[in-house]
Amino acid sequence: MSEPRKLEVLRAIVEDYVHTREPVGSKALVERHHLGVSSATIRNDMAALEEEGLIIAPHTSSGRIPTDKGYRLFVDQLSSVKPLSAAERRAISVLLEGSTNLDDVLERTVRALAQLTNQVAVVQYPRSATATVRHIEFVSLAARQVLVVLILASGKVEQTVIDAGTDVDDDALAGLRQTFLAALNGLAVAKIPAVAAATFETVPPVLQGPAMRLAQGLAALAQHARDDRIVMAGTANLARSNHDFPLSIGPVLDALEEQVVLLRLLEAMAQDSLGMAVVIGRENPHHSLAEASVVASTYGPGESAKLGVVGPTRMDYPNTMSSVRAVAQYLSRILAG
Repeated sequence: MSEPRKLEVLRAIVEDYVHTREPVGSKALVERHHLGVSSATIRNDMAALEEEGLIIAPHTSSGRIPTDKGYRLFVDQLSSVKPLSAAERRAISVLLEGSTNLDDVLERTVRALAQLTNQVAVVQYPRSATATVRHIEFVSLAARQVLVVLILASGKVEQTVIDAGTDVDDDALAGLRQTFLAALNGLAVAKIPAVAAATFETVPPVLQGPAMRLAQGLAALAQHARDDRIVMAGTANLARSNHDFPLSIGPVLDALEEQVVLLRLLEAMAQDSLGMAVVIGRENPHHSLAEASVVASTYGPGESAKLGVVGPTRMDYPNTMSSVRAVAQYLSRILAG
């Protein structure tokens, strides 16, 4: 069996199985694909692919389905990521335009990606330890209640309500905001707790109590901004693919709930020559995702964060990869703008 024909037969089996969800037989391959050889030759080729562990018979029928190893070879043989259609590009543009802040951008991003791929879409927040402070705001809400807002240069907005311990009039609150902003503006998030703690000691003694609580509020927001988080959409798509998980969809849903599992996986995924990261089935280090595939790409300044999709191994890899890459590029442009 020649190597090019082996890859062609494997490609045909993967494409047919992804499309029909039915085991693929030699007769169907001859009818649907112009492989230039007889049905008997295709049967021999399929036997060779089975010996190599690239396809398997799910039961006693003559049809075969790809294994994780077969999907991996198929993905590795893709020479390029095909561009999206004009209609798909317009759909992404419409869904992502008009976002007002980072949270909104990421929410729209995962919704767009879930719609494009019919999979679960996930996006990792950009790392904020080195992000800098653009602005802070203190807003009096009621007696002793103050809204503390931290705005980063990345566009991320964090806010919390604190008890100032005593009533603070608007003029005093404005003065405190100016003092903290002068100390923190342009500062890296990681340095906020220490600098805020030192700053409250510089205010008049009568305001040091509420200033201390404001400093603590800012420190808590800084810590929250640094926490690794993901945004997710399209879990219902996975539930509709229940039949693609022969054992149980439960472990996959559990892994999606435990965000730390996905965060660690996204961190560990290495990009290939096409700029994509693809982990298939049992390649996943987490056994809960042994029947799932993850396709991801980096985005944003420094490309330190990833977005991608989680779905069954019976996935349309070429279309999924092109969607993930296109959305990552759109997201990077929006964040850079």
